[in-house]
Order: sequence, then structure tokens, then C-alpha cells
Amino acid sequence: MNEKVKYHIEEENYIFPKLNVPYNIYPNRLYDKNDLYGEYELGKPETYELTFDKIVYKHFIETGKETDSIKETLARRLHDHSITDALYDFLSKYDEKKVVAIMGGHSLARNTEDYKMVVELSKELTENGYLMTSGGGPGAMEATHVGAWFAGRNSDDLKNAFDILDTAPVYKDKLWMDTAIQIIDKFPNNNKYESLGIPTWLYGHEPPTPFATKIAKYFANSVREDGLLTIAKGGIIFSPGSAGTIQEIFQEITQNHYLSFGYASPMIFMNKKFWTEETPRFTGTYKT
Repeated sequence: MNEKVKYHIEEENYIFPKLNVPYNIYPNRLYDKNDLYGEYELGKPETYELTFDKIVYKHFIETGKETDSIKETLARRLHDHSITDALYDFLSKYDEKKVVAIMGGHSLARNTEDYKMVVELSKELTENGYLMTSGGGPGAMEATHVGAWFAGRNSDDLKNAFDILDTAPVYKDKLWMDTAIQIIDKFPNNNKYESLGIPTWLYGHEPPTPFATKIAKYFANSVREDGLLTIAKGGIIFSPGSAGTIQEIFQEITQNHYLSFGYASPMIFMNKKFWTEETPRFTGTYKT
């Protein structure tokens, strides 16, 4: 063999160490609720501790959010790279201008008007052919996927769901997950409508919503957050939120300013009073 060719081949080969982690570093598809919460038993909230999602989060904390272990960082990067690959495989069947994201606070309670407004808006958009996406967590994010889950169902079914959800308004409630699973069991998905949640183990204390039919969960929040803004070429709806939501507003403005992906995506602010008086960030013109 030619010495130059031999040298090139040797230089391009790598030896991967054995990576002892409680997750697949090469997932070939996106997660769903069964992957993350398959061990959860209805009526036994304590079984959340046995779920894959919780086990991986514990490992993430024990090894360090900013770990100095090259094996751990390598495992996380390979996992996230595979998730991104699976994400774009999934998105390939959708018109990119039909992908819409809803941003908003994780603390938005289920028994508030803003939460229910997000649900109803997401339901209508899903029924009109849009793929609804969010950060995949609780609050406004969960509301996005509840709406998509109930696409095609009548208002009585949705009201019944609200009655159940209202009993555990925020994710810190002991029965937050239990009430979600109750609704999923009572109103099974008809497989006609999908939604995409993109959560992160960086905020693993906020459990991802099981209402998302596809879940792209990342270790690296920066990859997850920028990626979510990138894929939502059909526009972003900003519901009331705090620092994270405000950060996302300016990230999206930057992408739109530079036309990073060829064109600017619509930015819609939900709840006029919140964005113009309580947390003034909007300076454009509202259409009534």
C-alpha cells in the first residue's frame, strides 16, 4: 500500500472508549412518552423515580451538568447528534412553513385563561395542517401539545380534560404527571395528528410533557433552543413568559434580521396587556 494512503487511513481512524451511560448514545428515532415514562404507574406518582427520563436526569446531575469527563461529554454529544438526525428525518415530511412553535413560561398554570388559550389555538392550528412544536416542558409548552392532542375532538372532550388538569395546575403538584396520563388513557391519540416537543435534561427538574407525540430530548440546551427557533419557519407565537421567553424573542429577532434561513418568520405576541404593559417587549402594531 502506498505510504501516503496508509498514513491517511490511519489518521482518519478513531478508537472510541467504552461508554457506560444509562442511555443509548445512538438513538435512531425520536422519543415518545412510552420511552420516557414507560415505567410510570397511574395512581402511583412515586414511580416517576423509576422512569428512563428520571434515571437519565439523575445520571446527568451526578456526573455534572458541566462535567469534565471526556467520556461523558462524548456520550452526550453523540446522543444529541443522533437526536438531531432523527429530528430532521421526522421534519422531512412537513412543509417547513407549516412548522409553528409556541414559546412561553414553564410556570403557566393549567387553570389559567392563557393556558387554555394556548391549548385552543394549538388545536385549531393542528387541525389546519400545522405541526405544533414547543420546548416540550410544562406550562405554555404543555398547553401546545394538549391542543395538538385534542385536534379533531369536540369541545366537550376538551372541557373534560381541563377539569382533570385543573386539579394539578403546576408541574410541582404531586399529581401533575398522573392527571396527564389519565387524560391520555381516556382520550387516546388517533395517530392522525402529531406534535413535536424539544425539551432538555439541563432543566430536567421540569418533566417533559407526555402529550407530545414526538420528543427530541437533548442534553445541550444551546443546541435544543437554537434548533427549535430554527425549525419554526412557519412562525413563533410568544405567550406570557419570563427570562427564557424574552431571550428567545431576541434570538428570533436576530435570525429574522439577518434572514439566516432565507426569509423572516412571523412573530406573534399573545396577550397584548402582558407584552405591552406588564412586560413591555412589543413595539410593533397590533391588528384588532
